[in-house]
Amino acid sequence: MSGAEGKHVTLIGCGASSATLTAEASEALHDAHLVIGAKRLLSALSLRAEQETEALTASDEILNRIRSAGDKRICVVFSGDTGFYSGASGLVSLLNDAHIPYRICPGISSVQMLAARIAVPWQDWRLCSAHGVACDPAGEMTHGKPVLFLTGNTQTPATLCRELTDAGLGDLRAVVGEDLGLEQERITDTTVRACADLRFSALSVLWVEAAPVPEADSYGLGDERFIRSDVPMTKAVVRAAVVSALRAAPGDCIWDIGAGTGSVSVALSRAVRHGSVYAVEYRDAALNLIAQNRKKLCAWNLRVVAGKAPEALKTLPVPDAVFIGGSGGSMKAILDIVFSKNADARVCVSAIALETLHAACEALEGYGLKADVTQIAVSRTKEAGTLHMMAANNPVFLVTAGKGCDT
Repeated sequence: MSGAEGKHVTLIGCGASSATLTAEASEALHDAHLVIGAKRLLSALSLRAEQETEALTASDEILNRIRSAGDKRICVVFSGDTGFYSGASGLVSLLNDAHIPYRICPGISSVQMLAARIAVPWQDWRLCSAHGVACDPAGEMTHGKPVLFLTGNTQTPATLCRELTDAGLGDLRAVVGEDLGLEQERITDTTVRACADLRFSALSVLWVEAAPVPEADSYGLGDERFIRSDVPMTKAVVRAAVVSALRAAPGDCIWDIGAGTGSVSVALSRAVRHGSVYAVEYRDAALNLIAQNRKKLCAWNLRVVAGKAPEALKTLPVPDAVFIGGSGGSMKAILDIVFSKNADARVCVSAIALETLHAACEALEGYGLKADVTQIAVSRTKEAGTLHMMAANNPVFLVTAGKGCDT
């Protein structure tokens, strides 16, 4: 790179310890006048007494120290690999802006180390960080690939595995690598459910085998695909209309209130893919059906929420869209919570009774929204001896409102 003359800056991925340094990195460190990095890394390196060290981790502070170092040869060290969720990326951006030349010596990452320990190639893994950033583990499992989670202080291997167990993935193989490359290294190879009850080192990574994925179907899910009982189920034609009306898109967070068998929830989970769907239901028989259909149809990003609206909604994350299949007479109270969390939420309400239709329109218009109403009336053939007649199903009203939401 072109830039300030006389600067000799090398960014180094240290791997786990000095034992995992590459020869290239070792040579750069040997020739350095100044070595900058986290105190833990500096203390683990075998540096000469005359070499100057500076314990810094913030990119802007490191840049200022580089600027003040004159013509010294400088190494900045990072744990793991410089290309895997490393602080190196932030420093690279600042060095580019300052026109300071540098080179990068990559290190051995925790991904490579764990792959070697369990003898599984990592080229097809999905790599995800839960270290200092929000991570949705169930959503990450919807891609049909093994997932490697770089864990953190709040999202640990145990907390991530508890979420995966709640999503119905407790039987999958899980491997936790603690303190990889260090003397106290430990590998735990068990199940997701078992990991949820264990404690691990702060320096851990979690690997989970690939989850089953839904069968490909371009036409949508037929009613026969669902496990049924006496719990009412929204039929295929109406499900398709609901997904369309809500403009369900990848990455969305959607609530399904009064989820019944979970048929709409499952359809929405496929539409949002790596997003999330929260199926809210209070009846035990329905809750059991939702869990069964989630497992059968591999809807791992579907969360089952046991409780009655509106109370059960208060702790849910901000929704992009909401389907209300049953309000239990609490339409306004439900919408109060929806719009308090997101004033622009897209809403679709299904109604069979005229009283429910009136309540939905009145409540939505009370927020200054235009309530669009669509009636869906489906008739199917029915044999009558040698003849075929059309038998009408009960008409369903869909009431929609919100930005970009229509039928």
